[in-house]
Amino acid sequence: MKAPWAVVKAPWAAVSLAVFTAAWGGNEFTPLLVMYRTVSHMSPVAVDVLLFLYVLGIVPALLIGGPLSDRFGRRPLMLPSPVIAAVGSTLLAIGEHSVPLLAAGRVLSGIALGLAMAVGGTWIKELSDRAGLSASAGARRAALSLTAGFGIGAGVAAVLAQWGRWPGQLAYLITIVFAAASLLAIARIPETRRRTSAGSFADAMKIPSARKPRFWLIIGPVAPWVFGACAMAYAVIPALMTEHTAGVAIAFAGLCCVAGLAAGFLIQSVGKRIDRPGSTRAMVTALAFVAVGMALSIAVVANPSVPLAVFAAIVLGCGYGMALISCLLEVQRIAGPNDLAGLTAVFYALTYLGFASPAIMSWLIERFPSVTYTEMFIFGIAMAVLGAVVVTVANRTRIAGPGTIVPAEQEIPLADRTPLQVPHP
Repeated sequence: MKAPWAVVKAPWAAVSLAVFTAAWGGNEFTPLLVMYRTVSHMSPVAVDVLLFLYVLGIVPALLIGGPLSDRFGRRPLMLPSPVIAAVGSTLLAIGEHSVPLLAAGRVLSGIALGLAMAVGGTWIKELSDRAGLSASAGARRAALSLTAGFGIGAGVAAVLAQWGRWPGQLAYLITIVFAAASLLAIARIPETRRRTSAGSFADAMKIPSARKPRFWLIIGPVAPWVFGACAMAYAVIPALMTEHTAGVAIAFAGLCCVAGLAAGFLIQSVGKRIDRPGSTRAMVTALAFVAVGMALSIAVVANPSVPLAVFAAIVLGCGYGMALISCLLEVQRIAGPNDLAGLTAVFYALTYLGFASPAIMSWLIERFPSVTYTEMFIFGIAMAVLGAVVVTVANRTRIAGPGTIVPAEQEIPLADRTPLQVPHP
């Protein structure tokens, strides 16, 4: 019996479908935030906490899934991903009016996504290498799978929730169907990693490069803005525009999400050209985009306008994309020969802290009524500027140092070295 769609002839496609499914399931919740606030009558704080909760699943799966797959193989760690995604989507579908069920579903969706990012991306690369393709083919396929899942999942979920018959269930049912198909598809895909018992698990979890000051002084101030910018683009801005997008608020949230992600994806090619070893100009550019995006958000508060709000989401999306690619390139230079995957996982863990920003902002508004979104955006601009100063000054000191500069003729492209592929939330 062959796997569905004859994917045995192209085994990477089966794993790509599983990665796509996990990404779809992880981000379909985002444009529905408006629905849960208005239809399910949940508080803004509760809804924004639900947005952040799936980070509690992603981070452990990232930090643990990679080392375990190196020890036990890719298939044993990737097979649970579609199953967990399906269970998570089931809880989300039946929990439209239940915060505990939605919370459990979000955590499970995060676990499925973390495994897909840490294990699925590596499996796709190894399968592509076995097929004799170019060294970067696997990385491109993994990144495309994640991007397509994140963007299409959010867009389709918004449309179905806005105009579909079962707004709180239909998008999740599609994820369950994809999960079942991807599970069947990857069941017969060949293993690419031999099981090994060399060394202890504790040894596998050690990340020496994470102790380097440069990681914390150069990457640390920028990393949380990766998904912090995203969260503001497709969680905070749609919330600000709810009264001005009556009747299409969910679709508008989906538009902000897709526009921000598309801008973030496209800007990464520019980021690769701006980045230089020993320089922080790409990171400073990222923080500049973030600051401008928040300034535009202040303008949205003062003069609510759909075109202005979408433009603000696009600029924040550019900040996300620039911060992501510039930090990943610096991680590549900082990491040692045996802990690139681990250091990348630590970086991703820092980036997902940014998802807490909408919940923190909602809590401040609720707890201190005198606090305004304008004041919080101004504070965010100040923090972005401070971050730019820190990375610039640190880069010129001996404490951080210039990093490891690889000669051009010896430099290995990021796409070929990084086992954890570039994600889009």
